Amino acid sequence: MITVSGVSKSYGNTKAVSDITFTVLEGENLVLLGTSGCGKTTTLKMINRLIEPDSGSIILDGVDISKGKPEELRRKIGYVMQNVGLFPHFTIAENIAVVPRLLHWAAKKTTQRTVELIAKFQLPESSLHQFPHELSGGQQQRVGLIRALITDPAILLMDEPFGALDNVTRSGIQSEFKALEEFKRKTIVMVTHDVQEAFELADRICLMDQGKIVQIGRPKELLFRPANDFVTKFLENQRLVLEFKTITVKDLWALLPDSSIQSSPGHFSNAFSIWSAMELFSSDKTVEAHTFIDLNTQVSKRIALSELTSAFGSYQNLEIHD
Repeated sequence: MITVSGVSKSYGNTKAVSDITFTVLEGENLVLLGTSGCGKTTTLKMINRLIEPDSGSIILDGVDISKGKPEELRRKIGYVMQNVGLFPHFTIAENIAVVPRLLHWAAKKTTQRTVELIAKFQLPESSLHQFPHELSGGQQQRVGLIRALITDPAILLMDEPFGALDNVTRSGIQSEFKALEEFKRKTIVMVTHDVQEAFELADRICLMDQGKIVQIGRPKELLFRPANDFVTKFLENQRLVLEFKTITVKDLWALLPDSSIQSSPGHFSNAFSIWSAMELFSSDKTVEAHTFIDLNTQVSKRIALSELTSAFGSYQNLEIHD
């Protein structure tokens, strides 16, 4: 869906982005991760021509973006800004309708799509008549996401979309992001400096430093197959938490016994992260085991906390010494 080839951007003697190349597959969420000044936001903005590259090419769905008009390109791409970017003098309904109006949508079509999305994002219809300052930060962020999704673009660019929110609100919106079908069928490029956010939301992570790509790969590849010492050091302070949130019960499936304690309520998908699985035990300490099921094979296993942690340790050793 997106191909960035040999792209560079300089400001005077400072090279913000230096000869980077990567692709984003259709339906994939690629997260650009790195410290401030590493070039990730500049890279994102070059994809919709808010910034023009000095050299290289960017191809979207087979078309070189330099060949058309920037404003026409941007109307086809959803864009979520770090600080939401809602127009303060527009109502929420008017903010959401900005791009549909530019595309000359019928008012009825815009209204139907707006009502559909605010329901999915759990906003009351009454909020459509309010102004941005009358909403909470989390509600404003949801409006920003709705505005980016209103025309159902195939590509979504997100610049630190949850960075201005408090931890509780951010966690809730991240959960919505992972669960909503609206996001699952998009090709997404997201910028963040939050390592845990990147590892929880990304299909692949592009780790950048000083305008260059250090490593691109799936979260587990960065953890267990770091390209160099920079990657290792960048992740080392949060490594254990990242492993808990990245490794799933399914990853441990072969290391878990076929049966264990006989009684456990309900069942859960083995796609649960180890972090989420351990939260189940933490939420009810009277439950000795939980049943997890592989939705592909329909095989289920009853797993005790001690078995889960033992298998997790074995998996770590296998990955580290592989």
